[in-house]
Amino acid sequence: MEEHLMKILIIGDSNVGKSSFVNRYINGKFNEMYKATVGVDFSVKVLQWSENEKVRLQLWDIAGLERFTSMTRVYYKGALGCVVMFDVTESSSFLNCHSWKEDLDNKAMLPIGDSIPCILLANKCDLPDRAVSADSIDEFSKAIGFFTWMETSVKENMNIGESMRRLVQEILSVQSSVDPLHPRRQVTINFQLESEVDNSTRRACC
Repeated sequence: MEEHLMKILIIGDSNVGKSSFVNRYINGKFNEMYKATVGVDFSVKVLQWSENEKVRLQLWDIAGLERFTSMTRVYYKGALGCVVMFDVTESSSFLNCHSWKEDLDNKAMLPIGDSIPCILLANKCDLPDRAVSADSIDEFSKAIGFFTWMETSVKENMNIGESMRRLVQEILSVQSSVDPLHPRRQVTINFQLESEVDNSTRRACC
C-alpha cells in the first residue's frame, strides 16, 4: 500500500470557522464553543484514496491573527495545498482573503515556482444574513487564482468532505503534471522536509 503525505494549510480571518471545519472533517462533530487558535493547531486524517493508495493529511490550522507575521513563512513551508476560508455574513473576512492569498503566494510555492493549489471556502452559508453574493465570490476566485470555490456549512456538514476531496484531487493532479514518471514522489519528499521544522514553532490552541 502506497501512502502519500500532504501538508494542508487552513487560513483566513479569526472567527470564520476554521477550527470548527477541521474538527468536523476529522471527528465528524460540531461544537459551537471554540477558543481562538493561538499560533497553529495540528490534526491528521488518513484517506483510503484508492485500492492501492492512502493519503495522510496533516492539517495546519493557522490562527487568524497570524497574517503578515514572520511566523507564517515557517508555518507555510512545505505546504502542498491550502484552504482559504471566509464567513459569508462578514464582508470584511471576504475582502481579506485577497491579502491572505497574496501572502501565501509569496511564502509557499511548489518546487517549480508555481503557487500551491488553493480552494476558497465560503463558510456559514446556512446563516440568513448573507453579505457576499455567489457572483462576487466566483469573480474573485477566478481573478485571484483559486482553482475553485465552494460554499460550506460546518454546522450543517455541507461540503466539508467534498471540499477536501477536491483539494486532494487537485494536489495529486498538479504533482502528476510536474513529474509524470513519478507522479506521487514529490508529495512524500516535501512532507518529510517539513518534519524537520523546529518543534518550538508548533504551538497548539489553548
